[in-house]
Amino acid sequence: MDEAISHRSLHEDAESRLAQFEGLARKRRATRHFLQQPLERALVERLLRTAQWAPSGYNLQPTRFVVVGDRLSRSCILRACMNQKPVEEAPVVIVFAGDHHASNRLEETLESDLASGAITGDYADFLRKIVRLMFEQGPLGLNWLWKATLIPLARVFVPIPQMMAVHKRFWLAKQAMLCAMNFMLAAEAAGLRTVPIEGFDTVRLRRALDLPRSWEPILVVPVGYATAGPAKKTRLPLERVTLWR
Repeated sequence: MDEAISHRSLHEDAESRLAQFEGLARKRRATRHFLQQPLERALVERLLRTAQWAPSGYNLQPTRFVVVGDRLSRSCILRACMNQKPVEEAPVVIVFAGDHHASNRLEETLESDLASGAITGDYADFLRKIVRLMFEQGPLGLNWLWKATLIPLARVFVPIPQMMAVHKRFWLAKQAMLCAMNFMLAAEAAGLRTVPIEGFDTVRLRRALDLPRSWEPILVVPVGYATAGPAKKTRLPLERVTLWR
């Protein structure tokens, strides 16, 4: 009897937490206009720390955050962002970037994970091998060349995952987007609004922010308090966008 009551209590608790998250996810909307109300640095840092907890391939954590928090800096990136109003109006703009050199810091990540007990020594050795295989481009890009040319042929005979050495930007975009979604949901929970912006000139944005050469801008997210309530949105019926196999 006690076990049945405990199971029912756990189920009810899970239902309640899922319902709360569903409400948060459905309420989140992109907003185009922001109040001129500043955000505390501590709050922005808290949102970014939440973003950091998004999963990343091999726990390499390649996403980098550029916080553009004053009017002058926002005006410097406005043209690169196609003069979109949210960039000008929001008190803070976060540029999510991907670091092409993230795999070079594998040992730093492994040391931290080993010290915390998150992984075993055997798994750390496995990661060293697989990350080298997946990411290494080699001298003069020779490793990139054979991976780009021979792997599509080999895939005819055996299943082979995408090699990050060949598809680095695609991989970085996936990692940064996972962080960005965490960030936007956390902002919604904090009573803030966001808008993800993909339309920008990458070269001009990198130059305007004086980014390290290995950092590639992936997404621009203005964040702040909205001037109005959430706009209405609809979604396609689930059966239109789902295959069950």
